[in-house]
Amino acid sequence: MNVRYLVSLVTGLMLGIGTMNFSSVNLSAHEVGSHDDSHVSSASRTWSVAADGSHLHGSFVCVIDDDVQIRRADGKLARIAIDHLVASDQAWIEARCEEIKLLNQHRETQLAMLNPPTDATIRSTTDTKSMPAIGEYFKPFQKALQLHWDKNFLYVGSNGLPEHPMMIGIRAWQQQVPLPQKYIADNAWRIPLYPVPAKNPMSTKNDFLRGAIALAVNGVPIFNPLNNRGDDAFLFGELDQYGGHCGRADDYHYHIAPVHLEEATGNGNPIAYALDGYPIFGYQDEQATDFAPLDNLGGHKDASGNYHYHAQKTYPYLNGGFYGEVTKRDGQVDPQPRAEPLRPALRPLRDAKITGFDRNGNRFQLEYDVSGRKGTIHYVVKNDGSVDFTFQEPSGKTRTESYRSRSGKPYMPLSDALGTNVDLSHHLPSGMPMLTVTSPAFAAGNEMPIEFTGDGAGHSPPLAWTKGPAGTQCYALNLWHTPGPGDIKSYWLLYNIPADVTSLPANAHGIGTAGYNDKGHTEYDPMRSKGPGVKKYHVTVFALSEKPNLHRQKSHVTNC
Repeated sequence: MNVRYLVSLVTGLMLGIGTMNFSSVNLSAHEVGSHDDSHVSSASRTWSVAADGSHLHGSFVCVIDDDVQIRRADGKLARIAIDHLVASDQAWIEARCEEIKLLNQHRETQLAMLNPPTDATIRSTTDTKSMPAIGEYFKPFQKALQLHWDKNFLYVGSNGLPEHPMMIGIRAWQQQVPLPQKYIADNAWRIPLYPVPAKNPMSTKNDFLRGAIALAVNGVPIFNPLNNRGDDAFLFGELDQYGGHCGRADDYHYHIAPVHLEEATGNGNPIAYALDGYPIFGYQDEQATDFAPLDNLGGHKDASGNYHYHAQKTYPYLNGGFYGEVTKRDGQVDPQPRAEPLRPALRPLRDAKITGFDRNGNRFQLEYDVSGRKGTIHYVVKNDGSVDFTFQEPSGKTRTESYRSRSGKPYMPLSDALGTNVDLSHHLPSGMPMLTVTSPAFAAGNEMPIEFTGDGAGHSPPLAWTKGPAGTQCYALNLWHTPGPGDIKSYWLLYNIPADVTSLPANAHGIGTAGYNDKGHTEYDPMRSKGPGVKKYHVTVFALSEKPNLHRQKSHVTNC
């Protein structure tokens, strides 16, 4: 039985490139006021026991002798010796007691509560509606982040994927590729708002070889510059041009200071925060009047007595330890988010060098070279979190693998959604200009002639569409198919088609820019007979009010 190819010529849309993306944002479990339990007050926070690193979530009630009383989420009261808590919790309790004492000195507040306290110190310690000051430094990347806070921490949700190209230049590669992680909700990163100097600062030189030691302001974690063997990851060729690579869970992270972020944050602003809460700035200006040498942890105090770290061009590259209080457990800072391994960890690929990396929404392609022979890995992250891989090995063999995520739908925020196929019809404003798409070779709903399929010549079909409205800068088109529920496959992607072009001939070449199809190729992929029954395909044409700029200028990490 021959397979029939039915084609739907879908009406096009007038869209600015930025309006093609949609995402939902969930409240973090840490966000104040997000709990339904009426027993938990808006001052609910996480308490940490110094001895064993255990945690308790609840609200402060009072201090009794040398103990603090905490109301847990289930409404029950817990009592903990204050000196058993970590230093940051002890400092918070002391500040809270002073705050209460100050409140009781205001007669109006004490008797009638007619007016809120006006003291600036009280406002700054009790106001959880305004973003904390450190949150401002994450705002250049806020489209890719979830930012929440309480009185003690800024919680940063991300998927760990930066906007810049990844992996290019790596010479020591364990065949991992960047996959989105779910560092969100109760698995988000947390940065202390009020860091506390440690009585005994800890070095990272022979410790903290697991997990992150800092978080970049773009939501990418930063690991110890020494890998889990204790070797300098940068000097061993394990890092890309931005100082990052993927771990065994396909989790992308940096190992040196991401100084390139100063282009977005501005000189003199933090590019990262160590997990002890102290900021990390870019390289020092040795000509500056306030220049001062760094201590053995890679930091110093400014003229106001505020401690901070600096990026360095040689080891330790960033914070060489923790000036502030942290809890260590199993060789890493605790707590911190968990990365989810989707597939088994792989072995190093000898003599491999990564030469290219492209990303188009939820589609990724990594290119590498082994002794002059090229290999590619093309993979697609689906809406249910599963990932389909196509491996084109240097030997010429091609194989496919699919893995299903245990955590479900991936976190792909707005800035990650460019190029994804999404049904936008119910999101469009009323009165949106519409295009009519036709083909001289077949009518909408009819069978596609065999010459445009893989069973024939495999030529791309001829298409025509009505002219876009005023302001159209270019066109884009997508020929796509839904092989199953929630799954979309793209066979032909073209964008930057000139605004004065409203048709394409059969077997078109050299018009517009070809994007990657599901096979990772920048060309028309003709559909082929596979299984019985009718297969439905669709062509969508978009009139764009702005030309897509999908290629970013590459920068380099140097060791000079």
